[in-house]
Amino acid sequence: MNQPLSWLECISCGEKYFKDARIYNCAQCGDLLDVKHDLETLKETVTLELFDKRLGGYEPWERSGVWRYKELVGPSFRHDELVTRGEGNTMLYPSPNWLAQYTGHANLELKHEGENPTGSFKDRGMTTGITQAKHLGAHAVICASTGNTSASMASYARLTGLQGVVAFPAGKVALGKIAQAIAYGATCLEICGDFDEAQHIVLEASQKLPVYLLNSVNPYRLEGQKTIMFEMLQQRRWRIPEWVVVPGGNLGNSSSFGKALMELHTLGLISRLPRIAIVQAEGANPFFRSWENGFKDFETVQAETLATAIRIGNPTNFSKAKRTIEWTNGISVCVTDQDILDAKACIDAAGIGCEPASAASVAGVKQMVENGIIKPHDEVVAVLTGHLLKDPGVVIDYHANELDTIAPNFINEIHRIDADFDALAAWVSQPEVQ
Repeated sequence: MNQPLSWLECISCGEKYFKDARIYNCAQCGDLLDVKHDLETLKETVTLELFDKRLGGYEPWERSGVWRYKELVGPSFRHDELVTRGEGNTMLYPSPNWLAQYTGHANLELKHEGENPTGSFKDRGMTTGITQAKHLGAHAVICASTGNTSASMASYARLTGLQGVVAFPAGKVALGKIAQAIAYGATCLEICGDFDEAQHIVLEASQKLPVYLLNSVNPYRLEGQKTIMFEMLQQRRWRIPEWVVVPGGNLGNSSSFGKALMELHTLGLISRLPRIAIVQAEGANPFFRSWENGFKDFETVQAETLATAIRIGNPTNFSKAKRTIEWTNGISVCVTDQDILDAKACIDAAGIGCEPASAASVAGVKQMVENGIIKPHDEVVAVLTGHLLKDPGVVIDYHANELDTIAPNFINEIHRIDADFDALAAWVSQPEVQ
């Protein structure tokens, strides 16, 4: 019998399961599962030149920034099974002068996952998760969400004809994200509790009801998200930066980044791994606290931060993120909401823009530069996870100085003027006469 190209494997005890097993945790020890690929066999066909050649492809799957790397994501899927919206293909921006002044570091690039179809990195994970759901013959999919997951799942589910059921914590999700889930036709359930409680309920539902779970405990989600690293390196002509800095909420991205980099290294496609820095908000920092004490213990927190996408006190992927830190000699960083919103204002003013949680990565870069962790010559990539319009309320409140605990250090006020040309002209800058 031939070795399968992919299977599920427990990250702790190594127990193996068939690729199509409908499980999310190891039945033996309860820990998380990886989608494992037969890298020895794949060594015969996978090259950087293969991925580069597909950049000019015309097939829908080749134009996807996820399925372009199909051999390392879902080698056994047929092309006609793939559910794609052309996700990925997001910009890698050099740091503009305005932002370089703020962070104190010129060798910074921004990988903007907010440029995905529904406005966040979750589309990368949802194309793989929904493809697996379709492959398994599911009729309904479910997730708990702080907003971005629900928007993405609702879109991809509707594209495939599946019922999407989303559960989100009441009063804790930005309006723009709820609007997306509603618009895409999902069944929306507002839970009287926080995200961690919502996630607990949908986990129970996935065990007792005929629904397929698409939170990041599902290892197929992370297979799509890891392509952020593949694409970032390809955009850099496969040059490896010294640092990759990413916001940390449920820790799916940081977990998938470690897996992606290890797979590339095992295949001999990269010579070393960049260091990963996971940035958490001060009010939602259980991973940072555990890292700070050498991972001797882990305690959940009652999460509270204006960065709603990372307002998570009991992250699902803790053990995988810990593994990433160990593999890459990485670190964790903690920043305040003030740090996050100031960083966001600078990213926005640079003409790039992002949602609050995204800005945690840039706030983390600034802190790491100030503390001498990032050296002047280091090449750094910070990941922005969501679009500016995911949470426009925070933008308006920051610049109107209406956030109780935040000082708008980079304020851009709205100015009311009379309906008069001279009043307008006073605000238009004029070129200097030489």
